[in-house]
Amino acid sequence: MAYSKASFFLPDEIEIADLAKAMAHPARIAILKLLANRNDCICGEIVDELPLSQSTISQHLKALKEAGLIKGNVDGPKVCYCLDLEACDNAKAFFSAIFKKINCC
Repeated sequence: MAYSKASFFLPDEIEIADLAKAMAHPARIAILKLLANRNDCICGEIVDELPLSQSTISQHLKALKEAGLIKGNVDGPKVCYCLDLEACDNAKAFFSAIFKKINCC
């Protein structure tokens, strides 16, 4: 019977790895920065700000949303995106704790 190697790791280790994976692309970092600089949700402006196609940006938004870092609200035919501030604060705390535990910061 097959088993998942993930079962050997603690839940917080898996969550940190999932967050790191979601942020492991420069376009996703750019999207997070763009959303952080706005006080409201944005829709099509993301495509206008980045040198990527609509479909590529949609894939990156999906990855960030699945990781819980952003929220998407349906507004008619559009989806408006914004940061999930609580999730971002949790991610910041996770990464901070990891670097403190390995004594590099």
